[in-house]
Amino acid sequence: MTFRPGTRGLAVVAACSLALTACSAGSLGSSDDAGATSVEITYLIGNQDQDLKDATQLTKDFTAKNPGITVNLETRPAGSEGDNIVKTRLSTGDMTDVFAYNTGSLFQAIAPEKNLVPISDQSYIGDLDENFTKTVTSGDKVYGVPSGGFMGGAVLYNIPIYTKLGLQVPKTWAEFMANNAKIKAAGGGVAPVIQTYGETWTSQLFVLGDFHNVAAVEPDFADKYTKNQAKYATSPAALKGFEHTEQVHDLGYENKDFASAKLPDGLKMLATGKGAHYPILSGVVNDMIATNPNAAKDVGLFALPGDDASKNGLTVWTPGGIYIPTTTTGDKLEAAKKFLAFVASPDGCKSLASAGVPTGPYAIKGCQLGSDVPQSIKDMQPYLDKDGASSLALEFVSPVKGPSLEQITVEVGSGIRKAKDGAARYDEDVKKQAQQLGLAGW
Repeated sequence: MTFRPGTRGLAVVAACSLALTACSAGSLGSSDDAGATSVEITYLIGNQDQDLKDATQLTKDFTAKNPGITVNLETRPAGSEGDNIVKTRLSTGDMTDVFAYNTGSLFQAIAPEKNLVPISDQSYIGDLDENFTKTVTSGDKVYGVPSGGFMGGAVLYNIPIYTKLGLQVPKTWAEFMANNAKIKAAGGGVAPVIQTYGETWTSQLFVLGDFHNVAAVEPDFADKYTKNQAKYATSPAALKGFEHTEQVHDLGYENKDFASAKLPDGLKMLATGKGAHYPILSGVVNDMIATNPNAAKDVGLFALPGDDASKNGLTVWTPGGIYIPTTTTGDKLEAAKKFLAFVASPDGCKSLASAGVPTGPYAIKGCQLGSDVPQSIKDMQPYLDKDGASSLALEFVSPVKGPSLEQITVEVGSGIRKAKDGAARYDEDVKKQAQQLGLAGW
């Protein structure tokens, strides 16, 4: 199941509030720009508030450097409705000149070799992080640039609690659970592990965020999983995510209201020291700081620990991609390529940083996180800088995923279903999806 973090807000600037309504985000430049060719291109983005802020800032800064090019924005809905719009417009030849869309398995579903312009020959391709380029490659060609930073599937933790109790950031699951035991023993009403099953998507972290540890033990798991040669219920490494979900519940480490609490409740608990750990995506940090500014310095991040400290690393979700459809030609194609080159540059990263707090390190060499970013986001950088210390989430390396994982992990994390039973149920859940995709071996 694809992780579905809460949005950063649903309000959209009035002029662009309706899906597929165009608005200008740049000018043609001054009349003294002698000899400049005026070209207009249109950029399709999601209609979330932060999507619009990012795109507006990007196009403004791009136009300042390329005054002969105007970039107009169009918005589309999020979720399946937006997916259908992208697929329909590509199939009918009605796509905008540039568009933002998913990476990984959803990217493969839009037939990139048929519908997209490859950019493998562009000079900046070598500056893109390999974790990202894997998710926008079809055959031997790269098709997209990153529109933002990585997200980590990790544990956010309260730094003052760690300082008070003299705890160290754990690198193994045993160390993590020892920290939880000390936090519980210290009393004070502090929940060792925050869970917010009132929003079921948040229940999946111990499984999905554990994939770096799975891959460390079984490097070929994703390939075998895609071919129906490996299962969660029968792989000891993959099963651990379900076992950890069960263990945290059975030892009484969850907050008392875990069944009804929602994401904002969990973020508040963490920021105010009512909870010590929150397994979640780093993409929620911006929301947490918006309502609890102290969390920028009081909340840190560490990778979900496995069994081997020497292989400790972070499971990452890549940024979305920006693509050019094959229907973009001539001067518009050249302008679109210039726009992608800007996005894939340090100037593009600076532009995005000025539009909002990054969700994590950028996927572009030469792009640095500012000194004023939250501590939890800074904590991600060492994992990405060290060889072998980060891995893509399973959904980026396998098309096999089922729709019911979040319900299953809620059951396991609530004591309703045992770990192995939950894993077996999920194996049946993904079987239906794999068969619908027509994958070999299913």
